[in-house]
Amino acid sequence: MSAADTAAPLVARVDELAPGARTIRIRFWDGSELPSADGDPDAPAVILRSPRALSHVAWRPGEIGVARAWVSGEVDSDGDIERILTLRTRFEGLHFGSAELALLARTARRLGALRGGKPPIPETEFRKDGRLHSLVRDRSAISHHYDVSNEFYGLVLGPSMVYSCAYFADPSESVDVAQERKLELICRKLRLTEDERFLDIGCGWGSLVIHAAREHGVRAVGVTISEAQAELARARVRGAGLADRVEIRVADYRELTDGPYDKVASVGMYEHVGRGELVAYFASVKALVRPGGLFLNHGIARIAPHVKRRPWASDATFLSRYVFPDGELSLLGTAIEAAERAGLETRDDESLREHYALTLRAWVANLAAHREQAVAIAGSERERIWRLYMTGAALAFEAGEIGVHQTVFAIPGGRHGLPLVRKGLLPHASAPSH
Repeated sequence: MSAADTAAPLVARVDELAPGARTIRIRFWDGSELPSADGDPDAPAVILRSPRALSHVAWRPGEIGVARAWVSGEVDSDGDIERILTLRTRFEGLHFGSAELALLARTARRLGALRGGKPPIPETEFRKDGRLHSLVRDRSAISHHYDVSNEFYGLVLGPSMVYSCAYFADPSESVDVAQERKLELICRKLRLTEDERFLDIGCGWGSLVIHAAREHGVRAVGVTISEAQAELARARVRGAGLADRVEIRVADYRELTDGPYDKVASVGMYEHVGRGELVAYFASVKALVRPGGLFLNHGIARIAPHVKRRPWASDATFLSRYVFPDGELSLLGTAIEAAERAGLETRDDESLREHYALTLRAWVANLAAHREQAVAIAGSERERIWRLYMTGAALAFEAGEIGVHQTVFAIPGGRHGLPLVRKGLLPHASAPSH
């Protein structure tokens, strides 16, 4: 009996629980195949490369088991992972009861998936250590994601080395031009002027502080808790001839005591803070900014209709185990409420949701163009993780499941200097010239 024939009863039960959802083929290691539920011969295929693909799911049913099978390479696609991921919402609410779990176990045993015991967990899965959102554990979580390899990130992000949403004037322009525009947009929203003290919390590889010092003459400090990021950021600062104006530190924002700064930005960092820590986060920022100073917070937000549907803060997800350990997404309103409870005044907000979808698609294309080199640098597991996560994230932004916002806050007690007309905050349509 072929693997497909053996697995057919289990797949049929899935089709009963989620009618019409499985518009994919399933191809097994022996070459046998189950057609899609709608019989489409051109439907994309999920490929099970060995019985161990089922072993992961049998030992850990649910998203974690599937994630482990994907990361280890035991599960693959026929080349178009996006077509398969577009079906992800069709299986939401699918629940395996005791009868289904028993059927899964019997099928796995008949297919030889239980021989040899529990399969090894992929090396790239995050191992928790310490109290949630403590300094020690946050450093571990950040290192897991960002200390992959500067060269790997260079392949994915391109020359801009900016790992956050770009700002496109047109969908056809390059991500590097759009990233340059985003950096300028942040500087203009903060009204940066010559010799102001500017702090970038979570500075990454230094792109924003370099731009702010070069184009606006500020004296900038960038902080990151990634040693690898800091090393390259310092080299880029020296290469730009800005060592007298830009300092890169390895430090957590909670460890900073050298305020006040005139302006502060946090771009793509607050997702790591944790919902329960948001008030303390904004209070820490407020303590670092002079009265009348400005703070720009740029980060991903959940969107209300999808809050209950997707467990963004759950420990039992692909994202939490392999991409952003301990990351938590908040509603925009939750973040703004936390900021205002900490004493900040909300002055401006802009949604960049469509821009992030475009950004991610550019990164996916970069990874595809350099896949062999990416595998050589960071390993096949990391390449598979980033391919899946960035493709899925692009689809989520496009579908309005998550958004991203730039919110400007003012620190009470002084004149903030913001213009009456909002368009005064925006950069020109074309990228700034140097």
